[in-house]
Amino acid sequence: MLSPTQRRYLRSLAHDLRPVILLGNKGATEAVAKELGQALDIHELVKVKLSGGDKDERQEQIAFLTGQTGAETVQEIGHVVVLFRRNEQDPKLALPR
Repeated sequence: MLSPTQRRYLRSLAHDLRPVILLGNKGATEAVAKELGQALDIHELVKVKLSGGDKDERQEQIAFLTGQTGAETVQEIGHVVVLFRRNEQDPKLALPR
């Protein structure tokens, strides 16, 4: 679990990021989760642009992606969500305590 300080730090880093994963009409699928897992291995902090739909549908997409990849939600604004997963073998980001 990320502490509030760590979330705040990751939000500041994510501000300038562009979405790496864009969900289409099919929404969150196994293939998208696999691509997201690879992106998280490389970058650790990833922005995802969710497909259209209401808030409940977006929440389902986020729950599916975090469940499949083991990532944590850092921030969620509209159709964009920021996810983080630590790469244990080769950490890229130094998190504050």
